[in-house]
Amino acid sequence: MAQAGVLDRETFSCSICLELLKDPVTLNCGHSYCMDCIKTHWDQEDCKHIYSCPQCRQKFTLRPVLMKNTIIADLVEELKKTGLQAAPADHCYAGPEDVACDFCTGRKLKALKSCLQCLASYCEKHLQPHYDVPPLKKHKLVEPSKNLQENLCSRHNEVMKIFCRTDQQCICYLCSMDEHKGHDTVSAAAEFTERQKELEGSRLNIQKRIQDVEKDVKVLQQEVEAINGSADKAVEHSEKTFAELIRLIQKTSSDVKQQLRSQQETEVSRVKDLQEKLELDIADLKRRDAELKTLAHYEDHNQFLHDYRSLPALSESTHSYSINIRPLRYFEDVTAPVSEAREKLQDVLRETLTNISLTETQVDVLLPQPEPKTRADFLRYSCGITLNPNTVNAYLLLSDGNRKATFMGEQSYPSHTDRFTVAYQVLSTESLTGRRYWEVEWRGYGVGVAVAYKNIIRARGECLFGFNDKSWALYWFTNRLDFMHNSVHTPVSGPQSSRIGVYLDHSAGVLSFYSVSETMTLLHRVQTKFTQPLYAGVCLYSTGDTAEFSELK
Repeated sequence: MAQAGVLDRETFSCSICLELLKDPVTLNCGHSYCMDCIKTHWDQEDCKHIYSCPQCRQKFTLRPVLMKNTIIADLVEELKKTGLQAAPADHCYAGPEDVACDFCTGRKLKALKSCLQCLASYCEKHLQPHYDVPPLKKHKLVEPSKNLQENLCSRHNEVMKIFCRTDQQCICYLCSMDEHKGHDTVSAAAEFTERQKELEGSRLNIQKRIQDVEKDVKVLQQEVEAINGSADKAVEHSEKTFAELIRLIQKTSSDVKQQLRSQQETEVSRVKDLQEKLELDIADLKRRDAELKTLAHYEDHNQFLHDYRSLPALSESTHSYSINIRPLRYFEDVTAPVSEAREKLQDVLRETLTNISLTETQVDVLLPQPEPKTRADFLRYSCGITLNPNTVNAYLLLSDGNRKATFMGEQSYPSHTDRFTVAYQVLSTESLTGRRYWEVEWRGYGVGVAVAYKNIIRARGECLFGFNDKSWALYWFTNRLDFMHNSVHTPVSGPQSSRIGVYLDHSAGVLSFYSVSETMTLLHRVQTKFTQPLYAGVCLYSTGDTAEFSELK
C-alpha cells in the first residue's frame, strides 16, 4: 500500500463535489470522480447525448460503463485512517510583506504570534508549546513583528527588559549596571503599563475632542440647513412680494392709462362738439354771405331796399369765447406724478438692495476666532461708514460725503422721525453685523464713539448714547475716558490719541475700543449678546468739535 503520509487530500478529492472520493471511478482519460457525482453530471447531459470529462472535456461517443476503482478506494480509506490533513492553502504561506515562522523548514508559514522572551515568531503549529508548556506560558506573546531583534541590546546581546527614565530608552540588565548605573530605571513592563495609562488618557481626551468637534460639525450642519431654509423662504417671500408689486404696478399703470384715455375721450369729445357747432356757424355764415352777395347785385333800388330791410340782424358769435387752445404738454400734470413715483420707487429699491448687501450670516459663535492683534489684522475687517442725514441732530453739520460731523450751531434739516432732537449725535446709514472694524478721527473738547440698535429712542435725555440698554459708548474728553452702557459708568485708562478704533464681532458679542497710534492699545472690551444689527454713531459736545469716520484701505 502506498504511504498515505506523502500524499495530500487534494489528490484524492472529487473535482465535482470537492470531497474525498466516494466509490471512486476512473474514466478512460484517467480522471477519477465519485460514482454518484459523475452519474448525476451525465444525467444532466443525457438529453444532449453528449458525454465528456468535466476536467479535460474529452468526449465519449457512448456513455461509459462505470466501474469502481478499488486501488483508489483503498488509498482513500488509508487516507481516512491516517487522518492526513489538507495541505495549507497558498494564502497561509508567508509572503515578502509577512512575518514568517522562525521554526518552519522549507516553505515557511505565516507567523501567528511573536514572543518577546524567545525573540522568535511562530505559526499556529509551532506556537502550541507556548500554550501547553508551563514555563512558556509566562512568555509575552504579541502580534507578529519583524522588529524583534530591536529588543536585543546591541552591546550585550541581551533582551532589553529595563527602561531608563533618565535617558528615555530601553536597556538590558548589564547596561543598568554599567553606563546607566545610578539612573532612574524601572522595568520596561512597568513603564509600558504607565505609558499605556497615559496613552489611554490621551485617547480619551482626543475622543472627547472628536465628540466636541462632531457636535460643532452637527451644529454647523444644522446651521447650514437653517441658512438654506431661511434663504429659500426669503427668496420665496421676495419673489412673491415683487410679483405682487409688479401686479400692483401693472394695475396702477392700467388705471392711469384708463384715466388718461377717459380724459382724452372727454377732451376730444368737447373739442369735437365745439368744432361741429363752429362748422354749423360757418355754414350759416356762408349762406348769409351768399344772400348778401345776391343782394349786392340788385340794380332795382326799390327792390334792394325792400329786401335789405327784411334781412335779420347778424348776431354776435356765441362760441368764440369757449375756445381754449391747450399747450402741447397737455398731460404733463399726469406724467409728472408718475415720474416722481418711479424715482421714489428706485430710491426705495436701491436702499433695500444696499441693506441686503450689507447683511451677513455669521456662524463664528460656533468656531470662535481670535481677536486681531495688529492694525493690519484689524484692517482686514475694515468697512466704509457714512452718517445718516435723517438721524443727525440739527446742531451738527455733515460733510465729506456724510463721513464727517461738525458741531456748528442749528442747521436747517427737514423734519424726520429718526432725527435725534435732544442729544448732539448721529447714527450711520449702514447696519453692522459679522466682524467689522472702523476708526474715528476727532478734534475738539470731546467725542462719544458708540454703537446702537436702530430702535434707540430719539428724544428725551435718555436717548444719549450709553444712557440706555440699546447703546454702548466710549466718551473721550481731553482729560478723561469713560465707558457707558445702560447708564452704568465705567472709568477707562489709556494713552491719549485723536484716533479711536472700534472692533465688532457681532456673532461673538465682542465690542472693543482701541487707541490708535503707531500701535493698537486696547481701552475697553465688552462681552455681551447682541440681538439686533448695530449702527455706528458719534456724539459731539461743543462748537467746533468734529468727528470723522476714516477711509480705511
